[in-house]
Amino acid sequence: MKNNAYLVFGFLALCWGMTFLFNKTASSLISPMQVVTVRVIMGFLPVLAFAMVCKVLHWQHLRHMHHFIVMSLLAATVYYLAFAKGISLLPSSVAGMLSGVIPMFSFIAAAIFLRSEPVNIRSIIGLLFGFAGVLIIAKPWESGAFGIDLMGGVYVAIGSGCVGLSFVYVRKFLSPLGISPIALCTYQLGISAVTLLLICDFSGMDAIFTNWKIATGLFIGLGMFGTGIAYMCYYFLIGKLGAVKTAGVTYIPPVIGLLTGSLILDEPVSATDIVATAMILSGVFIIQSGRTPPSSANTTSPNVRAHNLPERA
Repeated sequence: MKNNAYLVFGFLALCWGMTFLFNKTASSLISPMQVVTVRVIMGFLPVLAFAMVCKVLHWQHLRHMHHFIVMSLLAATVYYLAFAKGISLLPSSVAGMLSGVIPMFSFIAAAIFLRSEPVNIRSIIGLLFGFAGVLIIAKPWESGAFGIDLMGGVYVAIGSGCVGLSFVYVRKFLSPLGISPIALCTYQLGISAVTLLLICDFSGMDAIFTNWKIATGLFIGLGMFGTGIAYMCYYFLIGKLGAVKTAGVTYIPPVIGLLTGSLILDEPVSATDIVATAMILSGVFIIQSGRTPPSSANTTSPNVRAHNLPERA
């Protein structure tokens, strides 16, 4: 079973890493809002089916609807939309590299709002090291062909910030409720799907079907696998490997995003970009190694520990 778990680990890293490619190609035909609408709906369907098979959805959960709505915004609607907008403005390889800061935003939010996440010198060094890598990639001192679209970088930062806040929100308000993570995910994606269906402008959306490869990447790659099935793999790994080992999967998608952008979309990637990506991931590693786990970590239920990890783009 351990070997099977590590196969799932690699599959999950691949699913999350490929989302940048699928997001980028789809944005060449339809709007970011349309991309996210398809992504969330296609991701919601397998999660809903799995939740129903597991019988984890209960009517009494509806009394916590206000929490589910907040999470749908932070960890789905706004998060995915911000990343989709950022990826539409940036090379997918750059967006992939910048996504490596997600665990940093999670740490910052936890340090501000959760007393159980103390800040120490090692964590601060990790933050500084990681954000130095971000600056090297973003090159805010350059403009035009030599720099990246700063607005695209801002969108990625907004999305990362939403993930950080969602991490804190779950820890403070949802984890104590003892609701199954799969149920929470179902409510989160379901509410997001309804929200997007209400606000999305579907004009010109049929353009996605002019290219069957891009359409398949969006519906199957980004939606079903990159969102829905990825969630199920994520929680499977939590149960089999634990939260700490599963956290290692967050180091791989930025590298896959860089490689797919360079090798498949022919986006330029310099040696400096590779070094900067290594700095970001090293910063994340330093932060994680500098964190002091709570004394109750060994007795915490899987339902609670499942929310100690950041989610992906």
